[in-house]
Parts: sequence; structure tokens; C-alpha cells
Amino acid sequence: MVDQLTFTKENQERIHAVENSFGPLGRPLSQPGRVLIGEGRLMKLCRRGPQPKVFFLFNDVLVYGSIILNRRLHKKQQIIPLEDVQLEDLEDSVRMRNQWLIRTPRKSFYVSASSYEEKRAWMEHVEECKSRLLQSSGRTPGSAFAVTWIPDQASAICMRCSDKFSLTQRRHHCRRCGFVVCGACSKKRAVIAHIHPTKCVRVCNMCHASLSGTEAENQETCRVRGDSTGKMSSDGDEAEGSSEEEEAEEQMEDLNPGRWMHSQMDSWSPYMYIKPEHLKPRTCTYTS
Repeated sequence: MVDQLTFTKENQERIHAVENSFGPLGRPLSQPGRVLIGEGRLMKLCRRGPQPKVFFLFNDVLVYGSIILNRRLHKKQQIIPLEDVQLEDLEDSVRMRNQWLIRTPRKSFYVSASSYEEKRAWMEHVEECKSRLLQSSGRTPGSAFAVTWIPDQASAICMRCSDKFSLTQRRHHCRRCGFVVCGACSKKRAVIAHIHPTKCVRVCNMCHASLSGTEAENQETCRVRGDSTGKMSSDGDEAEGSSEEEEAEEQMEDLNPGRWMHSQMDSWSPYMYIKPEHLKPRTCTYTS
């Protein structure tokens, strides 16, 4: 009983610390039965290049955000229910090591750890927590996932009309197929339910034409936004976080995914703890 009470108190203190690190804009994380299993930093491949992100693994959700002050302040909190997470292991390449793919309904993205052991710990604990959650709650695992975007530098031309990209002809991504397309080929918007049930997101003309049934009806309610350069208004599409963040990422060019493992990982010292005993508070007590 003492061990259980001690664990419960320390677990709540850790969760409150995570809440506070995201400041007033972060959503509450404390709720009955929630346990913080592990935390650490991973490199997330973004359109602006590789970025270190802080990740928190709970027994029912995966939370991550941007780092403002090392281990103290974070922003742009993202919360993903574990039943909506699907992991795909990826082999090392010459330039990319210890990487894997995290699929979610709203956004799928690549992450990388500083070592193979850290990668395996993350993947195994996420899968274990997801399995326990599904068994104990009766929840249904997600079946619809966002496509992974083709990296900007994979194509120097629009993958629909073949126009060459330049400073004025910017790259964009279709949320349905993940292709790199120009503004003229991606002016249309459509509702893709697993990305967002009500908001319209950017799709290329070909995907827009292929939508049918309810999707086609929904897209008729979406305004076609954007000027001749394809720049979107502030109420534009959203795949993750705020529309402002999405627009900032849309404006980024010249990402070379081949060098992302070398640009920051070598000079970046990640930290991580994973405490499997958190799953068994009746017999084990957390020690710092």
C-alpha cells in the first residue's frame, strides 16, 4: 500500500511537471489511471529540416512538442492516442540511422534516435503500452493513416504538371497522396476525415477529381483559397497543430533529407529514461 501511494504521488508530480513545461497553451494531461512511462528527445524530420523534439510516452497517449529551453519549456504540444499510433521499423541507410516511421491519422512522420538501443526501447515500449491499452479498454486500433509526404528534394519539378520549382514557384504537398506539387496544382481543398473531420486541407487537382461520394460533397463546402502563387490565407489547411505552423512549414524549401542525420544529431546529446516498472506500481517504486 505504501509503495502504491508513493508511486501515485510521484507519478502525479511527473505529469504535472510535463503539463507545466508546455505553459498555459498546453492541454491538461492529468487524468485518472494515466501513467508517465518514459520521456526523451528524438529528431523529427520536418519540412524545415531535422528538428529535435521532446517526446513523452504515457500508458495511453504519446505527447510531443518543440523545445524552447532544454528540459524545461516546450511549445506546440501534440497529443496522439496510442490506439491511433502505428510504427514501422526502417533499416539504416548510409546517411540515416536509427530511424522509424510513426503513422497517425492526422500526420505521419519520421523520427530518429541517437542509438539503436534507444530506438528499440522507444518502439518496444510504445507497442507494449498500445497492446495493454487495447486489451484493457476494448478500444479499436486506428485503420486510416495520413500518407507520408515525399521529401521536397525528391523532385525538382511539380509531380503533376512538371513545372520547375523556383523561389516563386514554391513546393506544396497534397495531403491525400503526399506528392510534391506546385501552387497551381494544389489550389483545391477537401475534407479528409482522418486528418480533420471538419477542416479543409490542401489536395492536388488529381486527388480532388478522384474524390467521390461524401468526400466530394464535403469538398464543395470548402473555399478554394490562394492567389496565383498558391499562398494560403491564415485560415488555411491544417494537418497538425496550428494553421500558422503549417503555413510556416509550407514556405520552407531546399530540404535535403539525405543530410538530416548529420546536420544536428552529432552535436546533440539526447536524454531518455524508460521505466518499465511504472507498469507495475504495486511491486516497484520509482527511484530517480
